[in-house]
Amino acid sequence: MFKKLPLSLVVALFAISSYGQTIVSTSPENKNVVLEEFTGINCVFCPQGHAIAKAIQDAHPDDVSLINIHVGGFATPSGNQPDFRTPYGSAIVGQTGLTGYPGGTVNRHVFPGRGMSPGGTAMGRGSWTVSSNETLALGSEVNVAVEAEIDVNTNVITIHVEAYYTGNSPEPTNKLNVALLQNNTKGPQTGGGQGNNYNHMHRLVEMITGQWGEDINTTTSGTFVDRTYTYTIPPDYNGVPTDIAEMEVVAYIANNTQEIPSGSRANPTYAGITNDDDANLRYIVELPNTCKNTITPEVNIQNMGQNTITSLDIEYVINGDVHNYTWTGSLETLQNETIELPEVSYNLQGNNTLVVSLPNDDDNANNEATASFNEAVEGTGIVNMVLNTDGYGSEVRWYLRDGAGDIVDFGGPYGNNQTINETFTLDVDCYSFEIRDTYGDGGGSVTLTDHHGNLIYYTDGDYGSGETIQFSSNGVLGVNDNQVSSIALYPNPASTILNLKNAENADIQIFDILGKLILSQTNISRDAQVNVSSLENGTYFMKIAKDNAVITKRFLVTK
Repeated sequence: MFKKLPLSLVVALFAISSYGQTIVSTSPENKNVVLEEFTGINCVFCPQGHAIAKAIQDAHPDDVSLINIHVGGFATPSGNQPDFRTPYGSAIVGQTGLTGYPGGTVNRHVFPGRGMSPGGTAMGRGSWTVSSNETLALGSEVNVAVEAEIDVNTNVITIHVEAYYTGNSPEPTNKLNVALLQNNTKGPQTGGGQGNNYNHMHRLVEMITGQWGEDINTTTSGTFVDRTYTYTIPPDYNGVPTDIAEMEVVAYIANNTQEIPSGSRANPTYAGITNDDDANLRYIVELPNTCKNTITPEVNIQNMGQNTITSLDIEYVINGDVHNYTWTGSLETLQNETIELPEVSYNLQGNNTLVVSLPNDDDNANNEATASFNEAVEGTGIVNMVLNTDGYGSEVRWYLRDGAGDIVDFGGPYGNNQTINETFTLDVDCYSFEIRDTYGDGGGSVTLTDHHGNLIYYTDGDYGSGETIQFSSNGVLGVNDNQVSSIALYPNPASTILNLKNAENADIQIFDILGKLILSQTNISRDAQVNVSSLENGTYFMKIAKDNAVITKRFLVTK
């Protein structure tokens, strides 16, 4: 449920603001762009839209404001996905004629021939750049400026907006809108290839002035508007935590609920910071259970002091072994950065402890963090997978990788509501198993067990875009599996002929990296030869079935 805390407004028209100076230009200026992008978390092409919008802003950083509005079916969360929607998005998108995602409006203007629907303001991403450039070249009847300050002790943001009319508005009453945005929110995204770590920018969280803004009742040349708003930023919106260091403010004038002549944006400054030097170790990025004896920790550091941090000595202790790293960069007040520490070897134990410490500064209470993780479960050399698809089996993929990160086996897509059984015959190594859903809402259950019945992994299907686990194999096989495991492929890489040794009475299938069946042979001879001269250079997989056992072997073709 959306949570809105009490809002107090201090409104002054034709007055001197509490900031003590005029921030808006009184000379005629061209329009600034306000690009509202309608987006979601389960949207394949939305990252392309985000990239186009960012390029427009990067080309005109002082003249372009971006507002990303999560709305519609692609923004509807599933399972444990975050809810980035607001109470305002449906009404805003409802007046645009939007028919697909991502869509966007440039100053809520109708650009003939570019709208998704006749007379609509919403356009596909391919029209945003040209429409923005045209808008920036036009004169505006009103200039807008905004500045903001957040008290770090109370989370109260004070927003100061000024507008000056250098010409007459076509409407006798205009609307002043103030939007509060949050940047750098990590979350799921179907497109973009980042899974649950997609970086969501310019995310609308609140309209300080309500759905359609506050009335400006005098809109003729020479009118000066000066308004100040205070608002307490809540701890979260829809359960998604807020971060006062990532807030952004966009203010714009609208002639009504549509046409926007101009707007402006600002990143807040901060009050209430008393320490000069204060590095805050916010958290250690979660460490999964592992079977590897190397570790590359990541920590998030925030600057809570007034002075910019340019260097930081970091000590990290893993199971008693001390390591040191000096980070260099630039971290301004309230900014935070996730730092990857150098990879180190350590003695893997059943339970492992990582302690990270920062040097003494003005506040040592936030200079240390501890994390623990366990050794991953060990299985035998035979691991069975049972995967149940849901009603969208075409969305599921899985990958089994060895300790070097190479694919040992993989599968998917599948049909709907199917049960898939696979058996892996594994050497001694540390393995990772990845389950993925291309839509991002999880799927059916998946179970991994070894041939002694020991549970290695289970999910009921609530894995969102996907998850990865590690496990080790002790290489112990059964009788039949020892027979099939003795089958060797050589040479590897192969160019024309691939030899199989000890393959008597085996059945083989060859698949490409996409899972397409290339070749199938049954009851092959003891020392067989397979002609691979017709295969292109690349990686292939051979599934060998013999005496009710199956093994997958990877081979390369190079010419």
